[in-house]
Amino acid sequence: MTRRFHNALPTLAIMLGASVWGVVWYPMRMLASMGLTGTVASAATSGAACLCVLLLRRRAISTISWHWLLVALGLAAGMTSVGFVWGAIHGQVMRVLLLFYLTPAWTAVFAHFILKDRLTRADAALSMLSLAGALTMLWSPALGMPLPANLAEWAGLMGGMGFAMSNVLVVRITRTMPRMKPEMRTAVIFGGAAVVATLVSFFEPMPTPPAASQMGTVAFIVIGLGVVLAVNNVIVQIGLARVPANRASIIMLFELVVTALSSWLFAGEVPGPREWAGGACIVAACVLSAWVHRQTREAVEASPAPSPEAASEKKPTRAMV
Repeated sequence: MTRRFHNALPTLAIMLGASVWGVVWYPMRMLASMGLTGTVASAATSGAACLCVLLLRRRAISTISWHWLLVALGLAAGMTSVGFVWGAIHGQVMRVLLLFYLTPAWTAVFAHFILKDRLTRADAALSMLSLAGALTMLWSPALGMPLPANLAEWAGLMGGMGFAMSNVLVVRITRTMPRMKPEMRTAVIFGGAAVVATLVSFFEPMPTPPAASQMGTVAFIVIGLGVVLAVNNVIVQIGLARVPANRASIIMLFELVVTALSSWLFAGEVPGPREWAGGACIVAACVLSAWVHRQTREAVEASPAPSPEAASEKKPTRAMV
């Protein structure tokens, strides 16, 4: 039993991380109700998380080698954070998150241009499946074109594109700078999210600021969220290091379950038939994407090794992450 529990710890770590992201929208709405806008809340919590990582893991990131890819990763992470937080605060959480999870479509496109990965028929089919799920969810006879109905849904869609771009850039960074510590990437992600959210906050009208009596509660939630997100990221990184990527991407879909339950319990939001149908297509695309990439990797590993002469002449085109 002890051995089984030890083997299950990486999976539990990823599920815990997915659970945190499935409920993080609620304290963000609490901050918004107290007068802290979504962009300011995102900037504050991301800044607190970045500071926490820098303090706790300063030895791992003592040597910093800057690269334009790190700037791109910070911008993509900021786009992800602002899109997710702002959309979850101002829109229906489940619809925003499903639009956020259109990653198979965007990842296939971004990987083709940034990683030079060949766009296969399977990637194209899975992209179409996830987009079909989004169209099913967004279609309404009264609204006409199946497009996001409000700014919150557009924000969720934008955040999902940023999330896919972040994943692709992380792979590119590991290939370009293989000696970079994961803690450095984590600090760049949270730091970029803080900077982008701060810049965007200047363009968002500020409501009545939090009352003096609420400042202690606001500070407690912001600092607490920052610490939780930083620790959560470390826990997820531990799980991802011990679980195959294809399996981890499926486990991360547990976030959708937690979000559906939390939005029902805390906000009274119940997805309708179109949301369930569209969500099923998006989840199926994510699961099949993980399965296809697993089959591809197993086929590559099972292929016969080339001769030393051929190996010395052939340049590596892919790197194990």
